[in-house]
Amino acid sequence: MVFEKIQQLICEQFVVEPETVTMETSFVDDLGADSLDVVELTMALEEEFSLSEVSDDDLKKIVTVGDLVDYVSRYVQD
Repeated sequence: MVFEKIQQLICEQFVVEPETVTMETSFVDDLGADSLDVVELTMALEEEFSLSEVSDDDLKKIVTVGDLVDYVSRYVQD
């Protein structure tokens, strides 16, 4: 459930097809994300999952979609 919601947000923001977004997808290498993209995605995630603000230290550790799913899953109950 968390993956599907994150996948949908990524598809909307990066204008990619859902089948191209996997747990191994890299934000920088595969999606071409820059710092602004990351900030926008973070804001969307905070709103979608009612998360408190994601720290810069945590953001630096999130490289792939799988990293992001793991991070969000720690704070959200499906």
